[in-house]
Amino acid sequence: MKHILSLLIIFFIFCSSYSQISYDKFFTNKTMRVDYYHHGTKSSESFSIDKIYQEPEWPGSKINLIDTLNLGEYLFKVFDLETNQMIYSRGYSTIFNEWQTTDEANTGIVKTYHETIRFPFPKRKIQLTINRRDKQMRFKEIYSTVIDPSDSVNISKDIKNYNFKVTKLMYNGSPNSKVDIVIIGDGYRKEEMEKFRKDAEHLNNVMFNTSPFRERKNDFNVWLVEVISEDSGIDKPDMNIWKNTTLGTTYNFFGSARYILTEDNKSLRDVISSVPYDFINILINDNRYGGGGIYNLYTTTYTITDSPGKEWQIEYVYVHEFGHSFGGLGDEYYSSQVSYTDFYTKGVEPWEPNITAQTKKENIKWKHLIDSDTPIPTPWEKTAYDSLERERAKLDRLAPDYYQKREPLITQAQNILKNTKYANKVGAFEGAGYISEGLFRPAIDCRMFSLSLTNFDPVCSASISKIIDFYSR
Repeated sequence: MKHILSLLIIFFIFCSSYSQISYDKFFTNKTMRVDYYHHGTKSSESFSIDKIYQEPEWPGSKINLIDTLNLGEYLFKVFDLETNQMIYSRGYSTIFNEWQTTDEANTGIVKTYHETIRFPFPKRKIQLTINRRDKQMRFKEIYSTVIDPSDSVNISKDIKNYNFKVTKLMYNGSPNSKVDIVIIGDGYRKEEMEKFRKDAEHLNNVMFNTSPFRERKNDFNVWLVEVISEDSGIDKPDMNIWKNTTLGTTYNFFGSARYILTEDNKSLRDVISSVPYDFINILINDNRYGGGGIYNLYTTTYTITDSPGKEWQIEYVYVHEFGHSFGGLGDEYYSSQVSYTDFYTKGVEPWEPNITAQTKKENIKWKHLIDSDTPIPTPWEKTAYDSLERERAKLDRLAPDYYQKREPLITQAQNILKNTKYANKVGAFEGAGYISEGLFRPAIDCRMFSLSLTNFDPVCSASISKIIDFYSR
């Protein structure tokens, strides 16, 4: 009994030491931005510092300094070198770790991506470590460096001024106690700025009319940066279309026609360096269905549709991708074409809060939301649904009659989701994370599952609410 009591005392001291970190003791009111290169192959990786910056006032929470969310493939930690106390941490994911799961990585080539991490500017020397999950999902240190904040030679205070107009689309209070989103555009020429403003306002309204964001609207600020590009639209490599844009976004990322990302991380960070932000949403002034979202990195969303009546799909993409970048939510679908070959390791529980490999109720991370009479795994008409999805996969996404041929298949599939016995229950429905068998999602349908304006399921909603709490306190 004494042994258990001692362990409990140590545990509470350990936890309270994190919760009682004094911001003013360790940090100034500025932001430290660390840009670095992430190199490697499918099975190896290394890091090298590019440049360190002192940026304007720290926009994040001054209370929740230690990450307790346990989300992301990576976790960076900041230690006060004098006391060896961890004073800041955040989880995140990267383009690099997604690339490692592609066919290109399987060929053995070496790839380099530019990345950024940000934290309050420290008052004295720190040790910065980058940690990655191992096969058992435990974080292991893979990089470490010491940074002296008084190093005036190697820490730049030169903030690039692009003279892009900055406005407050939605403001509810100090950035330190709000979730701050910055919305920027790529592929908008100067004469298209009015379109950008309308796109941003419309999609922001869509977001905050969607639960649980609707109920928590007052916990957010939203900023606009009117980024001007030389050309209208963005690159479509598969069509030999190339555009000169400020952020360098492109379709065909990882060979997927609809996946939109940018490798020009430095330009992205420079453009928004004067704006208080926690999360980045990039609007794409182009007409091909597409987007992307990576946890604690950014989202992309296309904004033009050539198919009348399909404007809702833009709204779907915007909120869905924010579910990835903000909520750390995994894709719950499994039949769409993706470029990943082994995104999830068989038999290993994913870190995403809405995907599980468990088949026993007592081991499922959302077990508290499952009714006692709901069977696990939860039965549904998966065979019939998969047959419709196979027919849809045969269609050419770029063909002019794609939507016309796809519509009846989607209608039949949605009828299955609406009418199945456990449609309104939380359970464990097989098929998730790009895998048909062996991974399970919490509900039969969700904004992270089907191409529709359905709500987030209860598990996704709870996870999003938890993150809003973390960043707005």
